[in-house]
Amino acid sequence: MQSLVCRILLLAGFITFCPGNNAMSESNENITTAIIDLERGALTRWIDGDPWGFVEIAADDIVYFDPFTEMRITGIEAFKAHMEPIKGQINADHFRLLNPNVQVLGDGAVLTFNFCAFNGEEPDTLKSTWNSTEVYARIDDEWRLIQSHWSLTTPELK
Repeated sequence: MQSLVCRILLLAGFITFCPGNNAMSESNENITTAIIDLERGALTRWIDGDPWGFVEIAADDIVYFDPFTEMRITGIEAFKAHMEPIKGQINADHFRLLNPNVQVLGDGAVLTFNFCAFNGEEPDTLKSTWNSTEVYARIDDEWRLIQSHWSLTTPELK
């Protein structure tokens, strides 16, 4: 009898942690929402000329690439130094975060999306389009940006 109880408890534990289980899916949905909300918050500040939204969600060991940097930027201090001169330089009326996809991997998550910035009413005022890959890690119970990679899909439009 004790062996049967052990098997049932083991099976119950296996079902609880199986991928695709409702409890796991809900958790992934919550993580997906949290990651996208962090990114939207930083992008909302970005289009108003405030890059510090990204600095505030970045981990100390962040790595960063964009098409305007020759080399990878490594670490929070270098990231701050890169972002400081950008303050007030970026502006757009609004943006679209298109096709967001979050892949959750335990305490890590990879967000990929397309970013479109607009000046004025869509679609005639498209300013630029980008591809983005953002990697987040749960550090001290907070999601932090650990890797950011941006690439232009079209040249910057004036």
